[in-house]
Amino acid sequence: MPAWIALILAIASETIGTSALTASQQFTRLWPSLLVVVAYAASFWFMAQALRTMPVGIVYAVWSGLGIVFIAAIGYLVFGQKLDLPALAGIALILAGLLVIHLFSDYRAH
Repeated sequence: MPAWIALILAIASETIGTSALTASQQFTRLWPSLLVVVAYAASFWFMAQALRTMPVGIVYAVWSGLGIVFIAAIGYLVFGQKLDLPALAGIALILAGLLVIHLFSDYRAH
């Protein structure tokens, strides 16, 4: 599996797991709680696959950065959580940082 596909699947799994944390109501609901565990396990497995050829700093920056952006969007769209101007500015900076990594970084796969 190509590293970028593994990383995308890791991000998707992490986003599902984090979203299920809210639905689990502090692990008092069985099925959302199981989804949290399975999704995080899948996320770390896919991240480990990406780490076979990508540097850990790049993998973790993209995984955590996009995870933050997606969870903020899900919080807003699904859970009705509001984002104020400083939050939106911070999210924009995260996206800008990811673009810098993608467009200008000369990292070497190992």
